Amino acid sequence: MSGLSWFFLIAAALYWLQSRQQRQRMTLLVKHLAGTRVEKLMGSLIEGYLRVLDEKDPERRRQVWSYLDEQEQKLAKHFERFAQCFAQESATDTAVSTLALALPGSQQLLPQFSFDMRQALKLHAQAIRNACAPQGLQEPQRKDWAYTMTAELLLMQHTCHWFGRSRSVASMRLLARHQTTYEQVLASVQPSTRQAYLRLIGAAGASS
Repeated sequence: MSGLSWFFLIAAALYWLQSRQQRQRMTLLVKHLAGTRVEKLMGSLIEGYLRVLDEKDPERRRQVWSYLDEQEQKLAKHFERFAQCFAQESATDTAVSTLALALPGSQQLLPQFSFDMRQALKLHAQAIRNACAPQGLQEPQRKDWAYTMTAELLLMQHTCHWFGRSRSVASMRLLARHQTTYEQVLASVQPSTRQAYLRLIGAAGASS
């Protein structure tokens, strides 16, 4: 067998292994999300923030903000449940490579270039809880909290896509779906989130 044939054979084997790993990880996420309303509540919140900013009637805006306050609290509870359930998985199944090119098994071979998805979800659960708006905020302040919560949710979504696919795919999806970059989202979350997140993923994972 020629060298070129060996190259294509190895490439095909790596692609198969990577695809299988991605399917397993997506299945893992779906399994734990199935018992929650995280995805529905997240979509409702982001859509609600956009809607209330376009609302002209002050009384209607007040009602929408009140509804969004409730949705934030519900999301925080559901995401905490999701993170707690996911924490039962093994370290082997939840390691995420921070290498630019993550090959199958690289998390185990190079653990110094990986982070634990269980810890990432725990971090995001706390960040979402902290980003819930306090009661009684005036509208300008409430908008600021909504902006921060949106950033927290997009960073969490990026982490889930990173776990299920890869860091580069997660960043491309973020840009395509929300017209924002990973760096912009990271700069917009709470300082405590950003510091803890960068510590978790390490310097190797800090860039997209």
